[in-house]
Amino acid sequence: MEIKMKKLTETAITPSRGSKYAAGYDLYADIKEAMTIEPHTVGKVPTGLSFQLPEGYFAGIFARSGLAAKEDLAPANMVGVCDSDYTGEYIVMLRNYGNKPRVVEPGERIAQMIVMPFLSVEFNEVAELDETERGAGGFGSTGKN
Repeated sequence: MEIKMKKLTETAITPSRGSKYAAGYDLYADIKEAMTIEPHTVGKVPTGLSFQLPEGYFAGIFARSGLAAKEDLAPANMVGVCDSDYTGEYIVMLRNYGNKPRVVEPGERIAQMIVMPFLSVEFNEVAELDETERGAGGFGSTGKN
């Protein structure tokens, strides 16, 4: 599948995969100088890129496991959702979940983007739902921890 991508700056870096079968495409910080994200705050990190996704698809913006585990930096909304009709710059809202300031360097990999299909549904209001074995049993109701 081909996705249209527009570089908004000369320094923007095309997303790349870390391995042949990686699902995520790394997004890079398109900043001129290092930026510090203070503990428990959010920094807006531009990518310098915009995309035009095919109808029926969206881009999920996920944490990079190494950045989250080693640097305490991950998307503030856990998973960003970029709809196919959004063609503006992809900006990653990185939250510092740690207790020390964290520095993001120009060109650093800051998140990963996974392009996924979605179902468009219609909601049909009903008076009752069909019975199931589980029913309304919520958290912990299956007996598994």
